[in-house]
Amino acid sequence: MSDRIPLMRRAPGELYELPGGPPDASLSNADLAPTRVGQRTWGTYHMASLWVGLSVCIPTYMLAASLVGGGMNWWQAVLTIMLGNLIVCVPMVLIAHAGTRFGIPFPVLARASFGLRGSNLPAILRSLVACGWFGIQTWIGGQAIYTMLKVAAPDYEPPYAQALGFLVFWAWNMYIVVRGSESIKVLEAWAAPFLIVAGLALLFWAMYRAGGLGSMLSAPSRFQTTGEFLAFFVPSLTAMVGFWATLALNIPDLSRYARNQRAQVRGQFLGLPPTMTLFAFIGVAVTSASSVIFGEAIWDPVKLLSKIESPGVILIALFALLIATLTTNVAANVVAPANGFANLWPSKIDFARGGILTGLIGIAIMPWKLLENADRYIGWLIAYSGFLGPIAGIFIADYWVVRKARLSLADLYARDGIYGGWNGRAVAALLGGVGVALVGLVVPALRPLYDYAWFAGFAVAFALYAVLMRGTPVLDLRGVPEA
Repeated sequence: MSDRIPLMRRAPGELYELPGGPPDASLSNADLAPTRVGQRTWGTYHMASLWVGLSVCIPTYMLAASLVGGGMNWWQAVLTIMLGNLIVCVPMVLIAHAGTRFGIPFPVLARASFGLRGSNLPAILRSLVACGWFGIQTWIGGQAIYTMLKVAAPDYEPPYAQALGFLVFWAWNMYIVVRGSESIKVLEAWAAPFLIVAGLALLFWAMYRAGGLGSMLSAPSRFQTTGEFLAFFVPSLTAMVGFWATLALNIPDLSRYARNQRAQVRGQFLGLPPTMTLFAFIGVAVTSASSVIFGEAIWDPVKLLSKIESPGVILIALFALLIATLTTNVAANVVAPANGFANLWPSKIDFARGGILTGLIGIAIMPWKLLENADRYIGWLIAYSGFLGPIAGIFIADYWVVRKARLSLADLYARDGIYGGWNGRAVAALLGGVGVALVGLVVPALRPLYDYAWFAGFAVAFALYAVLMRGTPVLDLRGVPEA
């Protein structure tokens, strides 16, 4: 093992820190360096509240809409969402382990499998997806602010009011990002109980006004046979996994602040599947009630809230939606690309500058195009999952199968270290996984592979990488305890 930077252990098998700091400025800065013991303050509640803040958002509320619209009844849609989130929690926890154990962010973990320079490939792929999501969430938040302005001043609309709402919400996101990771922790911890109460209040209001949950919850599935159901269920499940396939990759960016493995594992399983399932159900139930209250099913919560007759209630509810969108946007869609861009040029791009760059790209890609219809939205989820599934497969194969959960921190930050510049085997596995996941787009007979894009890409890349790396010398980390 390299002796440039000693490894220190705080507890058996986890929580290392670099007392001297990495020496190569071209590979590190204060945001990419391993977290120190004093920075690891996130307990089970903080990890769970992180996922509450991430999950309670307008896209989650509207997620079941595409499934019900496609033919499922309400419980089939909600169960599909729950199953997808239980599945994605498994790679999430496995990849998060490295962040908690070594205190490293996602781009640095990628150096172990792809090489120091090759790590930019998965980092940029993940970053571009995040920029798209950032733009979507910022557009939604801006619409909420615009609606609040119309409620507060119904007889006056300033010039470019919609653009103003968008820019105000964009600036709010940037403010949180510039303040750093501790502000994200505080935001999520404070917002979690507020968002759960707000969601339940919306549900009870709808039930009271409608005298029940409406007709949609009694509507049967439109599928006549099991085959018809499975033909829709399989790509839908892939889309549900794809919804958080982004965070499954860059979860070390957040788990690096966890106190220990128990906190990150329990926090994620307690926070993600239950909250996604609950809020998806609230979306279905409230929409069902809206058909009774207003005579039409309204899936957009901003539009729904604008129909409430009390201005005070509207403003409070829209503020809750703004907080929900903000907590999701900052943690899910800014942290990963900010670190990813910093990995490109650590000496010039820190977390704050990377976050601002994310915000600018999120505007430039015109994300509102993705929200024009449900088919485009589901297609977006499936398509990018075909890229992210293979990366997750490579990460897990490298960390758990090839390296047995042991890494050399010193070499992750050294140009002449054991991880090299590029790992061609990882690139080959990535290309193989993506090729299999997306081949169904051009070969109709192989369409099922595209329907299973995340799963197919993950499995192929995992197996291919493990085979290609077999027999490859791996550093004998005799100074590093077992996980």
